[in-house]
Amino acid sequence: MKKISEHIRTILSNIPESPGVYRYYDSEGTIIYVGKAKNLKRRVNSYFNKEHDTFKTNQLVKHIADIQYLVVNSEQDAFLLENNLIKEYQPHYNILLKDGKTYPSICITKEDFPKVIKTRVIDKKHGEYYGPYTFSYAVDSVLEIIHKLCPLRTCSGKYTVESVQKGKHKVCLKYHLGKCCGICEGKCSQEQYMQYINTARTIIRGDGHLIEKELRDRMLYYSSKMEYEKAALEKIKLEQLENFASKNIITNTNTGDIDVVGYDELDDTIIITMLHLHKGSIVCGKTIEYSRQIEESKEEILAIGIKELKEQLGSSTKDVIVPFIPDQYDETLRFHIAISGDKKKLLDLAQKNVEQYKQDKIKQSDKLNPDQRAVRILGELQKLLQLENLPVVIDSFDNSNIQGTDAVGGCVVFRKAKPSKSEYKRFEIKTVIGADDYASMREIVRRRYQKILEENMEMPSLIIADGGIGQMHAIREVVEDQLGLHIPIAGLKKDNHHRTQTLLYGFPPVEISVSVKSELFHLLTAIQDEVHRFAISYHKSKRSKHQIKSQLDELQGVGPATKKKILSHFGSVRRAQAASRDEWIKLLGNTKGSAIYDQLQAKISL
Repeated sequence: MKKISEHIRTILSNIPESPGVYRYYDSEGTIIYVGKAKNLKRRVNSYFNKEHDTFKTNQLVKHIADIQYLVVNSEQDAFLLENNLIKEYQPHYNILLKDGKTYPSICITKEDFPKVIKTRVIDKKHGEYYGPYTFSYAVDSVLEIIHKLCPLRTCSGKYTVESVQKGKHKVCLKYHLGKCCGICEGKCSQEQYMQYINTARTIIRGDGHLIEKELRDRMLYYSSKMEYEKAALEKIKLEQLENFASKNIITNTNTGDIDVVGYDELDDTIIITMLHLHKGSIVCGKTIEYSRQIEESKEEILAIGIKELKEQLGSSTKDVIVPFIPDQYDETLRFHIAISGDKKKLLDLAQKNVEQYKQDKIKQSDKLNPDQRAVRILGELQKLLQLENLPVVIDSFDNSNIQGTDAVGGCVVFRKAKPSKSEYKRFEIKTVIGADDYASMREIVRRRYQKILEENMEMPSLIIADGGIGQMHAIREVVEDQLGLHIPIAGLKKDNHHRTQTLLYGFPPVEISVSVKSELFHLLTAIQDEVHRFAISYHKSKRSKHQIKSQLDELQGVGPATKKKILSHFGSVRRAQAASRDEWIKLLGNTKGSAIYDQLQAKISL
């Protein structure tokens, strides 16, 4: 197996578990292989973690010097994009997929009553052609939805207006099944038939949303007239078309050449991605980054980036989809800010790739400087809460009891966004009688910070209450009112499933939204889970010891030495209770073993 370079190893560790297309480059920067994947990480890693059965694949791996990839929305999009890139670059190791002549197209034949068919032979004398499509399934999907919505003929006969008028043809079974409009016997006029063809043409061009509006209007019209069967048929067609329209955005035969630009920022670094579409298909993409100068605006940098990317991709198209209008741009270019439709989906795809590049860059930086990740996440928390200092040390509290019994509390400490378990503290509630969570919280917070004050230890930068507003107020009463400390206090609001929902801060507390996909949200969730686990584990341990004491210590003939021997052998009171008389006799002898066994069984029966 080839030894993996550090550069390749870094890429393999950062590549996402998303659908997409990967490209392998040799040491000279030439694309040698293009592949698709439902899960990029799993697929690309599989090339490097084993010896392959075929000579071709092993040779391919030996020549891989760099890896690049594009993220897409679905497996079908990945398939389409893969074929587009193979056709464009003709990679050496994709020999079985190079022949562009094998790609199918859709043809609307030139006849009085045209057919809509799949073909691999292009002859514009016989019809109008759309494509070629790089995936046969894409053609089949388009034809399937067309024939569901439009009762077009599929037969091979030659039909003219004159031959139909002379009654030379007869309807077939498809007419009786409702799958053909019956033009052969004049049951559908040429005018109506051409309307069906125009609908098919609209769908092929990717403007299905126009048909959706017509279907929705007809459905509402029939419904208002109480013609519910007709309305139901229109609804079925509408649902079929909506389902088809959601499948992919990689190929749109109505789109000419166009560039799509994504933009993002990471500190002082600007990241720009450009996808280039040729005849409606994505054929290449590239990402570059700039260091922002103090006097430069993002509009200026976007203009520079677009110019450089167009040169690198060899794009001369004048139409560019952008997230915002760049400054000082070339007057010959036409910029579009997409709000909806296929262009918006393409813009979202470009944005998805630029964000993935950003995440890769963050992961690489974190590996080189582990503290950098903590500073970034805690910096985000500092900004959200408007704290004076970076919250390097975070204390979080929770308590646990069952109906006021065995009440305990716990404090976990996160230092530089990581748990510092040596600093965790457990508290057995001493001054609170019954189930009073807020009084218990006040006790453990007071004990925690009184000791820190007495021993002149480091105070936390931030306190996070696991239980929301009530606990925040209980902590504040002790920290600020009783001890006179000035430590920021936040809370974590939970949903009905005890999961982190949002961050609370201030008095009165206000909710601060945190993206569930962000690293900060994951940190807050980790803090909440850890303090809850810590408090619960202490409560279970204390309750278990209490149960052991209350049962074993009440038995006659059980002293400290015998108790230790029993627990050492059985492990718990529950297992001891389940043991047979013979096991007890073997452990303690006939007389003592039988006596203790009988006492335990009597307690169980009660």
